[in-house]
Amino acid sequence: MHLLHLENIAEKWDNGTPIGNGHMGCMLYGDPNCEKLYLCEESIWSQKDEDGLNPAFAEKIEYIKKLYLESSPVEAEKWAVENLKDDFHTIASNEYAGLLTLQFNAKSKITSYSRDLHLDSAIAEVSYKRNGKQFKHEAFSSNPDKIMAYRIESESRHGFTLQYSRECLHSVNTDNTSLFTVCDTAVGNHPFCVGIKVQTNGNSEQSGNDILVKNATETIIWISIVTSFRFENFEEKCKNRLTVVEKGYDAIKADHIADYGKIYSKSEINFTDASARQKLPVNKRLNYLKIHPLKNDYSLAASYFNFGKYLLISSSREGSLPANLQGIWVEKMQNPWNADFHTNINLQMNYWPVEVANIQECAEPLFAYMNNVLLPYGKKTAKVNYNARGLVVHHLSDPYGFTAAADGIWGLWPLGGAWLAFHMWEHYLYTRDKEFLKETAYEYIKNAALFFMDTMFEDKNGRLLSGPSTSPENNFYVGKVSCNMCMSPTMDIEIIGGLLRFYIETENILHIDEETATLAKEKLAKMPPLQIGKHGQLMEWLEDYDEPEPGHRHISHAFALYPDHAINRNTPEFYKAIRKTIDRRLAHGGGHTGWSRAWLLCLFARLHDAKAFEKNLRLLFTKSTLGNLLDTHPPFQIDGNFGATAAICESLVQGHEGRICLLPAVCEKRSGSFKGLLVHGGYEVSCIFENAKVISFDIQSAFDGAIRIELPASQKNAIINEQTADANGIFTFPCASGNTYHFEVH
Repeated sequence: MHLLHLENIAEKWDNGTPIGNGHMGCMLYGDPNCEKLYLCEESIWSQKDEDGLNPAFAEKIEYIKKLYLESSPVEAEKWAVENLKDDFHTIASNEYAGLLTLQFNAKSKITSYSRDLHLDSAIAEVSYKRNGKQFKHEAFSSNPDKIMAYRIESESRHGFTLQYSRECLHSVNTDNTSLFTVCDTAVGNHPFCVGIKVQTNGNSEQSGNDILVKNATETIIWISIVTSFRFENFEEKCKNRLTVVEKGYDAIKADHIADYGKIYSKSEINFTDASARQKLPVNKRLNYLKIHPLKNDYSLAASYFNFGKYLLISSSREGSLPANLQGIWVEKMQNPWNADFHTNINLQMNYWPVEVANIQECAEPLFAYMNNVLLPYGKKTAKVNYNARGLVVHHLSDPYGFTAAADGIWGLWPLGGAWLAFHMWEHYLYTRDKEFLKETAYEYIKNAALFFMDTMFEDKNGRLLSGPSTSPENNFYVGKVSCNMCMSPTMDIEIIGGLLRFYIETENILHIDEETATLAKEKLAKMPPLQIGKHGQLMEWLEDYDEPEPGHRHISHAFALYPDHAINRNTPEFYKAIRKTIDRRLAHGGGHTGWSRAWLLCLFARLHDAKAFEKNLRLLFTKSTLGNLLDTHPPFQIDGNFGATAAICESLVQGHEGRICLLPAVCEKRSGSFKGLLVHGGYEVSCIFENAKVISFDIQSAFDGAIRIELPASQKNAIINEQTADANGIFTFPCASGNTYHFEVH
């Protein structure tokens, strides 16, 4: 469960083994003959000399609104496409830090090969025998010491050539035991330094820009990567970081494991599975599900959950940037979708597990990025491009604060910053931390709300509309014409409506600006309502349009069900309608990308549909998961890993409806346990269950009050600690702050 076991050398980059400390890491091939370490550091990022700011943009936006009201969506989009074409900029890519190659001298046959990732200690390991002698390679990336280590131990002598390569290489300085390089980014001036130090009980010597290691039974390669993005004296800093090796390998490793384990060990999920398949390599377990459609591998979900935690802890730590489209792991100079911060679901999905999976420390980089980058730059874009207060972020960004519309007409979607505000509010709902709400969240939430309070406009019916906007990446038909741009798509209504509601609630809690809160109430009251269409579905646009791609990967108007919870069992009409929407998407081929399938899992968990959840989890494993458990769009994109990690938690426990709902979407054949999962209200929940029935559970409360519990429908007549449920099927028990309560179910 805590071991990701493979028996194959990675054939290509995205089947490698990822290690990381939030800031830097690498992807390992695990090749005993020619090991490849694709190095990465989160802030090695090209930057184009453009910010998208243009005072003339605001006038164009106002004219588009006028055209929409007086003409038609077709004419408005036609004008926008022609007249905004120079306003859609592009950003540059996150880049790898270079390729470190270890070309081994021996070429004899390899036996007993194993490539393992220990998820509970964040240690990667490769072991094998060469001529009957044992070899072991071990690697980790330390957060406390900001350094990576790669150790080789062998029963017989080993030797290899260490070589570093990369484009835009500025300088290389090598001696017998160290190698320092300075490289530039492809675009912009953002140089960085890679420092490598070799310790061996054999011999090491310089050969040009390479280092040769000979006659060793132990070799440790230490790697430091420091960028000018972080430090003006980056070369000196890179060299200084390598002095930590004086602590010794064992001490650095122990500190790494302790630091990582503090977060990883707080939650756990187990699924009972007597099958011998648990011992198979994970790629063979995935293949087994593909060729045996009636067989199951229940414990694979627990491994996937643990891997999701591992990936987020390894790519998002205090002081780092947020995890991007590939976490921190990139292969080359120009990566898919620039490995950027896509804000029309992908960056947000990366952080769906942080609260429920009890790895809240990993959210710090997201909140810091929002406040330190998106808030100031988003305010500039709002002021210049929209003549508005507040902040705006469109569908993508980078570390340099790009917040304007990008790429094309589909980038005319100013909701990215608003969606991110939900993460701050969710953190408050999980913790009730008023200091966080005031000191960290308030300014961002308020400014996100102010933008829409300034830019929404009235139509002829007196409704306040948002836009121009889109329902992300999806199109609709007006007659026979396919359009993308619109006003107030349902997702806008859900995001802006939710944002205004929790901004108002924030002011009710903090009492900072009640005048603006009153204005927010007035704006909220005039927004369009959600609507149900001709198929019984939740409508995606203000009109009940047909669409060219009814199986589109985005299900944007499902936002109010998940990740928000405005649609729930207490809103039965819309709860039923969103189910129709999801079924229609799937009937036309929806869910064909990893992240889209992960979103469906979250939605089915919220719909309490265990059968659909189980079916789609299997489809995630068999169609959208690579042999090393990384998610694929395709290509590799990490958000699906994180979305499905959150979904597995959501299937086990939910707390957004005012009570703790246990096992809301667990199929009847699943048995197991979980511990340390979090729900709204400051509760930590652990549970033991058999065949989808709760046997016992524990709840730790951070506040005085009452614990309200809902069991699965199959246990409606159960007794908990000698108490029966009320008429609504709810059990209620008093609780006090800091106490843990144990409950037995009969």
